[in-house]
Amino acid sequence: MYYLATVFPFIKRVRIPITRDQAMLLMLALNEFLLGLETYLAHSISGTIMPKEWIPILFGPVAGFLLVLAGILALRKRTLAAGIATLIYFASLIVGLLGVWFHLIRAALPYASLGEMISIPLFIWAPPILGPLTFALVGLIGISAVWLEEPPDSGHLTLLGGRRLHLPFSKTNAFFFMVGLGILATVISSVLDHARTNFENPWLWLPIGVGIFATIVAVLLGVLDHPQRSDLITYVVAMVLLILVGLLGVLLHIQRNLAAENAIVVERFVRGAPFLAPMLFADMGALGLVILLDPKERHDL
Repeated sequence: MYYLATVFPFIKRVRIPITRDQAMLLMLALNEFLLGLETYLAHSISGTIMPKEWIPILFGPVAGFLLVLAGILALRKRTLAAGIATLIYFASLIVGLLGVWFHLIRAALPYASLGEMISIPLFIWAPPILGPLTFALVGLIGISAVWLEEPPDSGHLTLLGGRRLHLPFSKTNAFFFMVGLGILATVISSVLDHARTNFENPWLWLPIGVGIFATIVAVLLGVLDHPQRSDLITYVVAMVLLILVGLLGVLLHIQRNLAAENAIVVERFVRGAPFLAPMLFADMGALGLVILLDPKERHDL
């Protein structure tokens, strides 16, 4: 169902040049580029980037570039492009899970007693445990978006060789669930990061409240097979709030990193408040809105 047209009926008269899955895949390719940049900035804090830390830094832009090429190839050979993109997204999933494992090892105290080996304070001050999961989420959403669902909202995916995969839920519902989980991971990461300041700034509670609200709304919409217009309007409001929170967070982080008289010191941006991190909220909100586009695919691709 074309949920965006349910919320805004005039949208039906507007011809959008790309399909929902194409819009999703374009956003995911951009995400890979930005994740590589954000990871580079995060790993630069120590002053020395270890060999294994170069994996996500290099993978991000390479994956983004290859996904753009796969998108161009899809204009003529959709099935081949889908196979290539699936491999890239699967690699992104592996990179994300490996990153979580590496961060978990850094956070643990290997020689402590079992009860003290891992604790909340360690998660607060250690490398962000859930940060690498963004790579995994991009991979998971990408694998879901790259294969055709025929008929729309049926849960029947057409794979290589014409094989069919029958899911117990539609791609739309799966997208709602995945975006909901992505928002939840973003909120938890924000809580752990801001806990270092003891939440002295009241603004730090804003992303938590909006994030929890958006998580609940997205997951509930994933449960509903036939949401009402009021449900969809609430969802749109939640996603727009996420985007606004993300943009506001970027401004606040930049302001915090500026030196006296608003002078820009690169070192403060590298070691200070991560100015790209709040964009995860905006990113989740944008992905959430893309879900509402028409799920019907054009067969001329």
